[in-house]
Amino acid sequence: MLINRLQAHWPWLFWTLLIATLWLSLIPSDQVPSAFHFWDKAQHALGFAGLAFFGLLSYPGRIKALLLGLILIGAGIEFAQWLTGWRQGDWVDWIADCVGLGIGSFIWYLASKLVKMQR
Repeated sequence: MLINRLQAHWPWLFWTLLIATLWLSLIPSDQVPSAFHFWDKAQHALGFAGLAFFGLLSYPGRIKALLLGLILIGAGIEFAQWLTGWRQGDWVDWIADCVGLGIGSFIWYLASKLVKMQR
């Protein structure tokens, strides 16, 4: 089955997305590619939804640890942005990250139930 063959690649995708998220979050705003210039809170929610979804695909037995880690990474990004001098840390962005984690987790849950039903 295609899902089983792709399973070995999920961790690579997850870690690549995490590194890209960290990089895009910490470089000066004027260096962020124009494709990423849309509503800030939506960017946060969408990015962390993707991290949750692919993280849970990669590590389905570590749900609590993964989500806690991503919550802390979101908070750490905001703190690091506050320290940079060229970015602005915002606790509301962290809330958007957490909302995205909930959305990504819910989509993963639905997808995992759908895959089980098809077996």
